[in-house]
Amino acid sequence: MMDVRRLQILRAVVRSGSVTAAARALDYTPSAVSQQIAALEKETGTALLERVGRGVRPTEAGVLLSEHAELVARQLDLAQTALADLLAGRTGRLAVRYFATAGAHLVAPAVAHVRREHPGVRVELKLADVTHPLAAVRDGHADAVLVVGEERCEGVRVTPLLDDPYVVVLPPDHPAAGLDTVDLASLTDEPWIGSEWPGPCLDAQLTAFAAAGLRPDFVVDSEDYTTAQGFVAAGLGIALIPRLGLGTPRPDITVRPLTGPPPTRRICVGIREGARTTPALRTLLHALGRAAEPRREP
Repeated sequence: MMDVRRLQILRAVVRSGSVTAAARALDYTPSAVSQQIAALEKETGTALLERVGRGVRPTEAGVLLSEHAELVARQLDLAQTALADLLAGRTGRLAVRYFATAGAHLVAPAVAHVRREHPGVRVELKLADVTHPLAAVRDGHADAVLVVGEERCEGVRVTPLLDDPYVVVLPPDHPAAGLDTVDLASLTDEPWIGSEWPGPCLDAQLTAFAAAGLRPDFVVDSEDYTTAQGFVAAGLGIALIPRLGLGTPRPDITVRPLTGPPPTRRICVGIREGARTTPALRTLLHALGRAAEPRREP
C-alpha cells in the first residue's frame, strides 16, 4: 500500500515544478523531499520524476499518481469535515431503546430536546427487548436503553433516573375510594387485576404484597395498564399500577396513594461502560434527567 504522505509530497513537487519549491511549501528540507520521492519510486517500481534543467517534471506514472493524490487529498478533507461534524454533534446516529410506559413521559420530551439541539443527528427509537434489554447496548446495537431495575450487565453502566411509585386503582364505589391514602394490608380478600409481565415490575408488586402479609387473588391477568384500568372500572377487581403507567386515568376509576413507603419500580438508563459519549448522547442523558425530575418522589 502506497504511503499517503509520500503521495502528497509528489503532488506538491508536480504542482510547483521543483523539489526546492515543494520543500519550501511543505516546510521540509529539499533532501527530505528527495528521499520521500525516492522511497515512493521504490514502492511503485517506476520513475516518477525526471530532471529538466534546474527543475523536474513528472513522468507519465508521476502524472497519474499526482492526479490520484489530488483525489486522495479531497477525500481526506471530506473525511476531516465529516469527523468534525460527528464529534461536534452536527451529524451521526443515536439509537435508543425504551419500554412503553417510559416513552411518553421520559423518552419523548428527551428525544425532542435532542432533535432541537442536534438536528443533523438521526435518532432511532425502538422498544427494548423484554427479556434482555441491556444486551442491545452491550452488543453495540443501541447507545442508550431505559430499563426497570438495576440489573447488571457486563460492559454496561446503569444509572437510576427515578423511582416510580405504585398506586392503588379502585372502582369509584369501593369503600377505600373515599380515603386519602390506602393501607395495602387493609385490602385482604380483594380480587386483584394483574397488570404486569413477569419481571422486575411484577417483582416489586409481589414484594409489597408479601411485606403487607397479603396473598393476592389475581382474578384477571391483563399484563397491560390500560386494560387493567378497564377491568377495574367494570368492578371486577382492584389493581396496583405505577404512576407512569396510569397515563391519563379513566374518569370511572379512583386512584389513591398507598400509606407509608409505596412499592416502587426503579427506572434506569444504561449506556456502554467506558464508551466515549457523543454530544447527542450527553444531551439525551441530560434531557432524560430533566424529564424525570418533576416525577421524582420527595
